[in-house]
Amino acid sequence: QVQLVESGGGLVQAGESLRLSCAASGAAYSGFRTWPMAWYRQAPGKQRELVAAITSGGRPNYADSVKGRFTISRDNAKNTVYLQMNSLKPEDAAVYYCGRGSPPSYWGQGTQVTVSS
Repeated sequence: QVQLVESGGGLVQAGESLRLSCAASGAAYSGFRTWPMAWYRQAPGKQRELVAAITSGGRPNYADSVKGRFTISRDNAKNTVYLQMNSLKPEDAAVYYCGRGSPPSYWGQGTQVTVSS
């Protein structure tokens, strides 16, 4: 059973940065390097939306709303995918979820990001 555990969320002011981490564990985690991974977010009253994705080969893809501010990366040796978020805006506030697959079939529990103006 794959487990994805997000961390790194918190409360920041607009313009500040956060780095989210998603660590994979469980019986199948040894296949991490072959998995496409992604970060999604869901704000209250809104649908879950794709923020950034990264292929098994490391190629990133971003939502237009975060291009130039967010960077997705992966460390296959640590079975971890990261989301570096710079110049945060109040509209970035949401619960951020890590997902495995394209589209994701496994999800983490989410980590809350709050951005004050």
